[in-house]
Amino acid sequence: MSRIEPIPVMLVTEPMRLTALDPDTALLRLPANTGHGHGDGEQCVACAMRTDVRALLFDLLEAAKQELRPAFRRVIVDASAVADQGKVVAALTGKLPAQALRDHTVARLFYLVG
Repeated sequence: MSRIEPIPVMLVTEPMRLTALDPDTALLRLPANTGHGHGDGEQCVACAMRTDVRALLFDLLEAAKQELRPAFRRVIVDASAVADQGKVVAALTGKLPAQALRDHTVARLFYLVG
């Protein structure tokens, strides 16, 4: 089994600050938690699943391993629509407790830059 090099993750927190993507860069957009029956800032199970950056990064990695998506060497996470961007940063820097084995995989293979 080949060793996977650590993958840098850049977090975009301001609208309209995305840079041009090259073929080696994957983009994850975290949506706002609105539009299905609750107010901004309120959490529900559906919103938590759509904005769990560790789960999304793990799914991205698995899809590339299974050749369901192109391989990538960098990731840009667009969190400009997320109300509490501090939780995204905490998840990417190991400040949140791991909930599953996937969280340990993400902590080992991805690191926040910038």
